[in-house]
Amino acid sequence: MTELAIRDLRNAPSMLPLFAKAVIRAGVKPGNDPQLPAIGARLSDLVPDPKHLAAYRKVCGFQSTGTLPITYPHMHAHPLFMTLLLDERFPFPAMGLVHVRNRITRFRPIQEREQLDVECCFGALEKRGSGYEFSILTSVSTAGEQVWESESFMLFRTGGGGDSKKKEAPQVEPVSGAKEWSVPGDIGRRYGAVSGDRNPIHLYPLTAKLFGFKRQIAHGMWSKARCLAELEPNFPQGPFSVDVNFKLPLFIPAKVKFAEQKVADGMDFRLLGADGIKPHLAGEIRTIEN
Repeated sequence: MTELAIRDLRNAPSMLPLFAKAVIRAGVKPGNDPQLPAIGARLSDLVPDPKHLAAYRKVCGFQSTGTLPITYPHMHAHPLFMTLLLDERFPFPAMGLVHVRNRITRFRPIQEREQLDVECCFGALEKRGSGYEFSILTSVSTAGEQVWESESFMLFRTGGGGDSKKKEAPQVEPVSGAKEWSVPGDIGRRYGAVSGDRNPIHLYPLTAKLFGFKRQIAHGMWSKARCLAELEPNFPQGPFSVDVNFKLPLFIPAKVKFAEQKVADGMDFRLLGADGIKPHLAGEIRTIEN
């Protein structure tokens, strides 16, 4: 097995130069046998900035509890993601990737002023019918204790492997008893200002159209965070995981419906269109045995 080469960074890289590099590498081709480099990136002794934390809570809907919102460590991981995706040995263009799934495990609540060590590396790469899927693993620890981890699954579409026969969609009844939210058209810009993720598809109708979208779409991780902000008061007491599949793009502005259902070992939740049918996100919270 190839030894993992971890790059220690003194500071989080600035996102603007990273996006500029992503544009330059937009024409990268994976070739016939793409391989992920055995590399990682690490930031040490991070302490969340109170103003940034407050801005994140505001845009995502979290309350101030003295501990970090469960999705907040992703803010520290995202610049490391980009560092890995823009490495010259990475076989895919960062601009062509789709975030299809994200799983977070919280081993315990993280206090606001704890010093954090954040490390990211590539996971497995698999060939799918629609392209290549790979993951990025993130581990967060404090004083040697792992407190949080995540796995983000990304897809590079190749345009092949689809079923040529159009399948008839099954009849689905609209969800009942769901909460209705209004998602403003500027949520992509507001979340991008906090997260640093200013991908053009999230900003304005014109910039989104340049990449094939009819208008701007909400960030998947904002959608996940907004759902978990709603569920936070009912989180399990011990360790638990939150697994989310991102479905259809959420074009903004929009009306959406949020539905939740308790199950034996946790909770299921969905973010749907205004019709209560069209799926944008499907997630589950599950307790973890110690």
